[in-house]
Amino acid sequence: MKITWKTALLWTLPALVIGFFLWQGAFAASPTDMSKNTASTRMSYGRFLEYLNASRVTSVDLYEGGRTAIVEAIDPELDNHVQRWRVDLPASAPELISQLRNSNIAFDTHPTRNDSALWSLVGNLVFPILLIAGLFFLFRRSNNVPGGPGQAMNFGKSKARFQMEAKTGVVFSDVAGVEEAKEELEEVVTFLKKPERFTAIGAKIPKGVLLVGPPGTGKTLLAKAIAGEAGVPFFSISGSEFVEMFVGVGASRVRDLFKKAKENAPCIIFIDEIDAVGRQRGAGIGGGNDEREQTLNQLLTEMDGFEGNTGIIIIAATNRPDVLDSALLRPGRFDRQVSVDTPDIKGRLEILEVHARNKKLGVDISLDAIARRTPGFTGADLANLLNEAAILTARRRKEAITMLEVDDAVDRVVAGMEGTPLVDSKSKRLIAYHEIGHAIVGTIIKAHDPVQKVTLVPRGQARGLTWFMPSEDQGLISRSQILARIMGALGGRAAEEVVFGDAEVTTGAGNDLQQVTGMARQMVTRFGMSDLGPMSLEAQQSEIFLGRDYTARSEYSEEIASRIDGQVRSIVDHCYNEARRIIRENRTVIDRLVDLLIEKETIDGEEFRQIVAEYTFVPEKEQYVPQL
Repeated sequence: MKITWKTALLWTLPALVIGFFLWQGAFAASPTDMSKNTASTRMSYGRFLEYLNASRVTSVDLYEGGRTAIVEAIDPELDNHVQRWRVDLPASAPELISQLRNSNIAFDTHPTRNDSALWSLVGNLVFPILLIAGLFFLFRRSNNVPGGPGQAMNFGKSKARFQMEAKTGVVFSDVAGVEEAKEELEEVVTFLKKPERFTAIGAKIPKGVLLVGPPGTGKTLLAKAIAGEAGVPFFSISGSEFVEMFVGVGASRVRDLFKKAKENAPCIIFIDEIDAVGRQRGAGIGGGNDEREQTLNQLLTEMDGFEGNTGIIIIAATNRPDVLDSALLRPGRFDRQVSVDTPDIKGRLEILEVHARNKKLGVDISLDAIARRTPGFTGADLANLLNEAAILTARRRKEAITMLEVDDAVDRVVAGMEGTPLVDSKSKRLIAYHEIGHAIVGTIIKAHDPVQKVTLVPRGQARGLTWFMPSEDQGLISRSQILARIMGALGGRAAEEVVFGDAEVTTGAGNDLQQVTGMARQMVTRFGMSDLGPMSLEAQQSEIFLGRDYTARSEYSEEIASRIDGQVRSIVDHCYNEARRIIRENRTVIDRLVDLLIEKETIDGEEFRQIVAEYTFVPEKEQYVPQL
């Protein structure tokens, strides 16, 4: 069990107090001179009087105000040897002193040391002192705990991390795949280092740079690189750290942040996830005068209000620019919007080279092949990919990462963890026909991406997988390519129906049908690839922003909606018929590929294409265009 300093303090303070009082009571209750006030045996007061009358007592020492006596007397039972006894005297025995004097017996009185007042005073002071010291210790330790009691006086202060020269360990050479964004930001750094180069021709320093892009593309990494390169004071804070449940706290923190920044100008302020505080005003259901909007108003004023903030460059990052307030995006506040998109194949290769610096790579590793196989991967995805490959290498007790580990890592990142292999059964054969159906249709249709591999190894929720690898990054997709993808996605369902009959069709094509319907609908409503003509009937779908999009409605009539449904159905039906035709015409090679897949569980794309070429002729160009 881990013992924290708070737990130790809670246990130690009571133990010290209780131990102190027990020790005080024991010490105060004890006689003063214990070295003399001792005796081996006790004697009753009556026997003491008998010895006194018989002249056997030789000396008496009185203690505790006459309540206790140490008596030396001759004991006849021990051959008249002198023995010491302890005697408890009664409270009322005034004649004892006279009798001792009359008998010429030596006696002495030992007064009690009165230390009780001193120990009482010390005891009364110890507990308050310990309590005050403990509270002081708690308050000092809580100064570093967000929201702790020591933060009560700093509630409205900025929580920004401040460094005179940020040592992030990241420079521009460590950032790859976003060359255009780097050029924009390198210019900002140059402006901070050598402002005379720009001011000589009348250029002004930009006030704000907004980094926009999907998650994982390197926005925060770019900010770290700016901090590492600039050599000027650097403030970093998250947008959520401005907002509290108490009204006015966020605005106070904004004022405090810019006050500190002006004192250290020229400097950089980095606000991560600015959409947490910069969302559109007046979009709330219950009114617009909330704490977040007051914070945004203060931020707008500080960035470009009545007073200037010369020398302060604000860099912000977000992946939701569509929800930001328009006043925040205008020139004078954020003068530049830098798009940080997913990297192309060249960018992915550069990112892989950066993250492979500290990895032990085998001789068969080809970073170019990995970059080609990972379209759509962001920088964070590629870093995670190589890390997963390194973990698999260590788990398999290998000295260096090989392409086998990289392939398994790609499968794991994209599709999930590997499941238990399927046993030979009717279900396994049906899944094999389903996956071969995808692969054979994608291979026969030349507009489709080539097959990378087909496997029956379960991953995530999928019982089998067919991987396609695009030959190049496709920013634009033609009509023939979309139709080819629809046919390839329907190849699994077509194979089930042709081979096993309509009664044996399974639910395995559920996800395929969702993708097919979505692609066909986009052809009709967004890309103008139908009889309805070149019309955009639906905007690109994005996340709904409450307060702006919840009242959105379609911009076409019910008649157009009916025609859209008819066009979507026509495209899907045509592609499904073509997929079934391809399955029927290539049944022989499909049966062989299924047997091979059940035996090996995984077929590589190159091997798959060689087997298909032995049985059928694949034309150089074949496009299926539905007659709509």
